[in-house]
Amino acid sequence: MGAVEDRLGELGLTLPEVVPPLAAYQPAVVSGPYVYTAGQLPMVEGKLPVTGKVGAEVTAEEAKDLARTCALNALAAVKSVTGDLDRIARVVKVVGFVASAADFTGQPGVVNGASELFAAVLGDKGVHARSAVGVAVLPLDAPVEVEIQVELVP
Repeated sequence: MGAVEDRLGELGLTLPEVVPPLAAYQPAVVSGPYVYTAGQLPMVEGKLPVTGKVGAEVTAEEAKDLARTCALNALAAVKSVTGDLDRIARVVKVVGFVASAADFTGQPGVVNGASELFAAVLGDKGVHARSAVGVAVLPLDAPVEVEIQVELVP
C-alpha cells in the first residue's frame, strides 16, 4: 500500500472493490495525464444502503455520508486503471448529482461529503473545482452520484 491508502487506513477507511458497471461503460478511463471516472453510486458490497430523494426519504446528513461513499468508490475506480493512488497529482474536478425533493436546495452541503473526503485523504491535492447539481432521479433510485477527474503525476 502507498501513502494514500495508508492515510485512508489512518482515517479508519478501507478502499472498496471497484463497483462493476451497471450498463455499457467503464468505471474509469485514462486519457493523457487524466483519469475520468464514471458516475459512482454509493454502493456498499454491491447494494445501495438507502434509496430515495434527498429532502424527502433521505436526510441531507445521510446523503452527505453517501457522497463520501461515492468518493471512496471513485478512488477505487481510479486505482483500477492506475494501479496506485499515489499517482494522483490532484483531483481536478468533482461533479455531484443529488436526487432532490422539489424544495430541496442543499446540494452543495451534500456533495461536501465527497469534497471533504478528498481533502482529508489527499490534502492539498484533494482540493478541486466542483459542481453540485440537483436532479429528479438517479440510477437505481440512488440519492447521490459522484464523478471525478484526476490528474496523474507525469
